[in-house]
Amino acid sequence: QFKLIVENPEKPIASGLQVKAVVEYTPKRAEDLQDKLTLLIDDDVVHIPLLGLIPYCDLEIESEVNFGEMIANSKLVTKEIRISNHGTTSGVFRVLYDGVVLLNIKPARGVVKPKSERKIKVDICTDVPGVIKEMMKVELESRGCAEVWIKGVVVEQVLKVLGVSCGKVLKCINFGPLYFGTSKTEKIHLYNESPERMDWVAVLEDNAIGGEMGTDLQGSTDAVLHDLSLKNKYVDVSTLVLCIPNQGTLLPYEKCLITICFSPEKFEGDFEVNDASLVQDYVLFLRFETVGERSGCLQDLRGGATATTRSRSRHVDLALMGSGFPVVLTFKPGTKIHFKDCYLGEQTQVVCTMKNESEFLPVTFSFRKAAHFNISPERGMLKIKSEKEVMISFSPHQIGTFEMKQIIDIIGTGVDKNNVAALKTKSFHQIYLTLLGVCKCKRTSIVFTINPGLTPLISNATGQFVVRGTGQLSDTAPVAILKSAQTQIHTHRKNRNCKDDALIAFPNDRAASLRPSEWNKKYRTIFTKTERYNYVDPEFAYTELEQLLRKANKKHYIDFISSLRQRRLEREAAREFCIYNNPVSIGIKPAEGLKSPKISIADFPMKKPEPKMLPSDDNCMLTSRNLAAIVSKSTNKGVWSWLSPMPSSTQEKKDCRLTLTQKQLHQIFIGPSTIDFGDVCVYSTTTKELHIINNLSVHIWIQIEVEVAELQETSPLSQVVPPLTKTHIPVVFETTTVGMFKSSFSYKINKQHIGHVLVVARAMPIELQLSTRELILTPVPGCLAGTEFRRTVRVCNPRNHPAGFTWRAVTGDRKFAFTIKPTRGFVEPYSDVECEVVWHPGFNTLETGQFILCVHKGNTINLKCLAKVTIHM
Repeated sequence: QFKLIVENPEKPIASGLQVKAVVEYTPKRAEDLQDKLTLLIDDDVVHIPLLGLIPYCDLEIESEVNFGEMIANSKLVTKEIRISNHGTTSGVFRVLYDGVVLLNIKPARGVVKPKSERKIKVDICTDVPGVIKEMMKVELESRGCAEVWIKGVVVEQVLKVLGVSCGKVLKCINFGPLYFGTSKTEKIHLYNESPERMDWVAVLEDNAIGGEMGTDLQGSTDAVLHDLSLKNKYVDVSTLVLCIPNQGTLLPYEKCLITICFSPEKFEGDFEVNDASLVQDYVLFLRFETVGERSGCLQDLRGGATATTRSRSRHVDLALMGSGFPVVLTFKPGTKIHFKDCYLGEQTQVVCTMKNESEFLPVTFSFRKAAHFNISPERGMLKIKSEKEVMISFSPHQIGTFEMKQIIDIIGTGVDKNNVAALKTKSFHQIYLTLLGVCKCKRTSIVFTINPGLTPLISNATGQFVVRGTGQLSDTAPVAILKSAQTQIHTHRKNRNCKDDALIAFPNDRAASLRPSEWNKKYRTIFTKTERYNYVDPEFAYTELEQLLRKANKKHYIDFISSLRQRRLEREAAREFCIYNNPVSIGIKPAEGLKSPKISIADFPMKKPEPKMLPSDDNCMLTSRNLAAIVSKSTNKGVWSWLSPMPSSTQEKKDCRLTLTQKQLHQIFIGPSTIDFGDVCVYSTTTKELHIINNLSVHIWIQIEVEVAELQETSPLSQVVPPLTKTHIPVVFETTTVGMFKSSFSYKINKQHIGHVLVVARAMPIELQLSTRELILTPVPGCLAGTEFRRTVRVCNPRNHPAGFTWRAVTGDRKFAFTIKPTRGFVEPYSDVECEVVWHPGFNTLETGQFILCVHKGNTINLKCLAKVTIHM
């Protein structure tokens, strides 16, 4: 089957030349051949092997596919298996698998072209934790059956709270006793013990069973029942417990350091300030949840979820305990301290005894400075049930009666507004003392002595008498202490009716009368009110023209400053006009020139405070009570359907471009996370609702991506959900393949945040059932001979799709005496149809018969009929 075509040279071949030979192979049957070609070169012999091989395929497949570690989050995980063909012809393969773990194997059979490879997709649904070790067989052409092992581990997504120092799991944190207004922090580690990243958020359970908010657990039963009103009032526990950070993302097997701060607050208006019996114990639960996992809030929307899905919730609870105590300080001799009367320059002292009545906490105090009073020591600390003496001194600096409010600051640790995670020392409480003291003045006698001849610096008009013993009043003229300008004792008779606009000269200002002064002002003496001579020196005084120039110059600067102010006011008015120049305000400043109405407290109705809306502050925590209130507010509204598929208005476009935080995503409910259609019939159409609740104050844009053919009728796939609105999307399931169906579709929020929903269904074939497989026909008692035998059989449809049927009789050689009506028809879903079987008696007729119920695109059922004839003698 080999043929050689060549011309052997007769002469030797020179260097650089060649001889070409052609070998042809023509196979006559499918077998491999082997031969050799002998080449003689001078004295050498070279054997060249010849191989004739038929075309074949060489298929090769991977022996193991490892999915690794996966999270039990009801997602479909896909891996690819490669089948390579190293041969020269196409090869056929077929996958054989009869297990339940591997859901979809596509394609299950096919052809691999030569020198190429084919990929097979294998899907696994991660809805149940466990170890996956499955084997599927792949029939390869010319290779036989190959085994492929599918391995993987499905684990729960576990969150753990660990202690920072010990590294062990924490179940509870006890903050212990704290004063109202102080804070205490504890640090923990939040650990993601799973192979996938996780978005988490902290929710404070303020309505959990076993929680206590402000109850004195050490009190008697009667006292607790008396204070039950505290449990019914709305208490914002988000101000009591801070978690920093309270949202975030954890990478696989990553730890996050979290600071928890406890700050007890006293209920206002329920007790007196110094009530020592006011003790508030707190037991709260802090829940760390994965974003979107809302156990308990959407139970009504999870009616289609499986029991496994409902029972599994990826969260961890941490109990928080703490107690709040008031600062109780007692003072002896009391909060009002009276000092003895004293004179200027003296001081009196009172010893005050401070006692800390608390049995759990010490007190650090600091006295603020107060005028005329000194305290020693100014600051200090009182241990539990201890007392300390404080010396309070009254040292007045002026004469009078003093009633001072002495402030005592109680020092402790509190939350820093700039850095919430850190604590700072501050005054969290004040106690007030009232200090009462009187300072009297000493009476001094003024003695006048005769001047021996030397005129002192300050003297009377004649310089005859000098005052001694005036103390600190030596810088003014003692004799002029009498308000002579306001009296008429020494006024001259002719000056009693003088005008009051004249200035009064001092007794010793005669030397100053020579200085330049204003010529238009008059001066009079202090006693007699005689007009004083006022000398105007022409060399120093301003002329009338100069005075006019000075006045004009002063007016110029006043006008200049006034113009600057006027321009500034005009610019501010133009700026405000631009701010308020919009279609709403139309350039008018809101409430400008309007008087506020007078509102009294009687105008406000007495209502219970509604739960506050969730603030946008990143430091403020989510609480279960606020979440439940917002959910009820959104779900109580009517269901919106067929919303806008795309953002249209400016506000919608702005909102739908936002990147939402973990806390915001936690307030968007899309569920149920698993839609279970149950048993459905092939060729039927079944619809379930996917609920969407937007509890945010902004619009969100939901886009659904459906790839599987069974869910292609789902619509609409895009909706813009307004704030505080609920809606739903009908999810339509159709299939023509019998078997278990599990698949998932994904959705996006604002084109950024991705989620998924698992769809589960069991596709059943079209099937009808009979009420009985064997029907016995007997004559009705009292009927005439020859009467037909009749009986009915019921055809039931247990599926959700109408089924058509046809009765076919099985006849033999003898005459068939049975009939059935109707012979064909339809049975509606979950209903039945009765068919009547009649036996016609006659000569040589069979008493037995058989019908076959043929269901269109479904099953077949045999019905045996027997006519029971009784002969009476």
